[in-house]
Amino acid sequence: MRPENWHLTEDLDEFLSRAGDFLRSRPALHTVPLTVTDALRRRGLHLYGEETPLFGLLEADDGTVRAALLHTPPFHVHVTALTPQEADALAVRYAELGRALPGVSGPRDTAEAFAAAWRRHTGTAVAVDKRQRLYRLGELAVPEPRPQGRARIAGPADRELLIRWFEEFKEITSGVGQEAGNWADGRISYGGVTLWETHDGTPLAMAGVTPETAGQVRIAPVYTPADLRGRGYAGAATAEVSRAAREAGASEILLFTDLDNPTSNGLYRRIGYRPVADFTVWRFGE
Repeated sequence: MRPENWHLTEDLDEFLSRAGDFLRSRPALHTVPLTVTDALRRRGLHLYGEETPLFGLLEADDGTVRAALLHTPPFHVHVTALTPQEADALAVRYAELGRALPGVSGPRDTAEAFAAAWRRHTGTAVAVDKRQRLYRLGELAVPEPRPQGRARIAGPADRELLIRWFEEFKEITSGVGQEAGNWADGRISYGGVTLWETHDGTPLAMAGVTPETAGQVRIAPVYTPADLRGRGYAGAATAEVSRAAREAGASEILLFTDLDNPTSNGLYRRIGYRPVADFTVWRFGE
């Protein structure tokens, strides 16, 4: 596999015209590039930051696409499944660009192979940042005991709450992401956040969902303020948003968990989510 087999472009339309069928062929495993490119198409290339995103695809000798990448700074580059040789070729190709690269995310073995190749070719230190598991909803089960309260779709009046909770969510996760106001406006525009609230209307937790693309949606983020955790509110919100997504016709309802958080992994399994694959995020330069 040669580095030049990787075609890189800043043209989203070109990328989707060439790699779209490949991404849609495995919507669960390709949920990140599907949902991110859909957001960029709908809301603009600079949704996640000032730097223009980069897209890439790997073509076999017969011209078929067998892998893809996307890089939306300040996020890590995200890659689909690669062999070690393909990951090495990509590391060489990317290093030639001289483009800042904070890290990589992707299927566990692929991300590890790319991180090792990046270290070999650039001398940069690499380290595991996060271990994740992708889950798919099977038979939905409402967690018991069900907490008191009710579900409600967040609307314009909830904008400041969503901004505050999204900022708090970022602080306990990666610390990067799109600007909170933009995120809140985008989610409100299509009813993309479900709140669990008391019967008198006090919000207790939230569960978000991405727009449907290629038949799949992804539940994210799920957040409960620290002083309200452990009472079942996040589970109730997640079950409700999962039910609504299924009733709306989504064929794949997905979510990622942090493997270092046994509480959330146990919760989602009780709701009916089943493992699909493991992913890893590596950080570079430390």
